[in-house]
Amino acid sequence: MSITEHKINVDSLEWFYRESLPIGRSDLAPVLLLHGLVSQSYSWRNIIPALANQGTRAIAPDWIGYGFSAKPEKRDFAYTPDAFITALEGFIKALELEHFSLVVQGFLGSVGLQYALRHPEQIANLAILNTPISTAAKLPWKIKQMGLPLAGEVITQDPLLVDRTLEGGSRYRIGDKDLDIYRKPFLTASSSGRSLLASIRNLQLDSAMTEIQSGFKEWQQPILIQWGMIDPWLPVDIAENFTNSVPNTELIKLNNVGHYPQEHYHEAILQDLLPFVRRKDAH
Repeated sequence: MSITEHKINVDSLEWFYRESLPIGRSDLAPVLLLHGLVSQSYSWRNIIPALANQGTRAIAPDWIGYGFSAKPEKRDFAYTPDAFITALEGFIKALELEHFSLVVQGFLGSVGLQYALRHPEQIANLAILNTPISTAAKLPWKIKQMGLPLAGEVITQDPLLVDRTLEGGSRYRIGDKDLDIYRKPFLTASSSGRSLLASIRNLQLDSAMTEIQSGFKEWQQPILIQWGMIDPWLPVDIAENFTNSVPNTELIKLNNVGHYPQEHYHEAILQDLLPFVRRKDAH
């Protein structure tokens, strides 16, 4: 099943997204996959075709400011969770996604969880991979330093920050062919670094985590958590505590897997993700 690449303009912002369509009709809800910090939709390259192969439309956008989507200056886009959520609302509406499964990963994936809490009627079910989901979650130093005054401006203009962050978080080497795609936006224009800097400085992680931790206690739809156990930034007890406090939640622990599970361990993820998104929910 091939992945196609698309661009769509929504509210004067250009979104880039990757998509695989199933062959024939399907009554399964489409799946929307959201990436984390310094990453892009390319991280889902091995997940998207497998979803389509089982009859599920799969869509993975690059967040505004990331990958090959628009990178507006901060005067035109605030890079706060609310700004990302508003932009995502427009993207979802433009693609006419009324009811879908949501898969999130990483710092910035948390914005997808805030979207879900504000639009629960749209979410068929929810899969969470190594995403901050608790007030105990803190921005790791490797990412935090990218937002520091003065130093941040320099660090975020270095394309090698992509290699260091993705490989540092996942704890495994990533092939040059893949790193070339991750690096490309940073090599093409300085706006990639400025967007990253602005979103790190405006992540508002503490208030986002308060919203997520309290909001999901009332959540109804099924949740699957798949957690890399050697994540250097988010310990598994964050996932365990969430699972114990949120109804209808299942935790799958992935041994020898780091912060970006989909990068190296898509087969382990798909083993549980594919049947999970096939579930019929209450709608």
